[in-house]
Amino acid sequence: MQRYRYFVVYKPYGVLSQFTPDQPGQRTLADLKADLPRDVYPIGRLDADSEGLLLLSNDPRLNARLLNPLSAHERIYWAQVEGIPTKEALETLRQGVVIRLNGKPYHTRPARAHLLETPPMLPPRQPPIRFRKSVPDQWIEIAITEGKNRQVRRMCAAVGYPVLRLVRVQIGPLRLGEGPLRHLQLGEAREIEGTLLSRL
Repeated sequence: MQRYRYFVVYKPYGVLSQFTPDQPGQRTLADLKADLPRDVYPIGRLDADSEGLLLLSNDPRLNARLLNPLSAHERIYWAQVEGIPTKEALETLRQGVVIRLNGKPYHTRPARAHLLETPPMLPPRQPPIRFRKSVPDQWIEIAITEGKNRQVRRMCAAVGYPVLRLVRVQIGPLRLGEGPLRHLQLGEAREIEGTLLSRL
């Protein structure tokens, strides 16, 4: 009988959410310092220019549940945006915004969004983001219950605040730096109990 295993990876910037490159020179999960079994694969994805938590497993049931649009499990992101979002912009994010997907307008589900009072403690990004001295930046936390292509970036751009850096810090009950993910380092993987994913 096959043993199902579950892992969380802290994916760095510039790494594809897959084990084989699409083009020569691309970094993939195979290049990380993570000791992962050969039969696990990513559940969902993070774009190469996004960082943070990525689930991997060899359990096809989990894959079917999490990728089902009806599952509506929460994902939380920290987004460093260009400019200081207004109360009106945050309220628009909370109500859902219209973005374009595959050339068609799409209204996102309601989200939770608020400013972070202090910048989060994160490892430096390599390469660093490019700052514009004349434009301030601000970190916001956004919680969504769907995972459309580049959704958080599109949502922030739709209200006038382009994303400079994006980090997924939570998937359902799993949060970076807390509980079973305490001290998880950038580029590392950690095996977790399948029971932790029951809330998903």
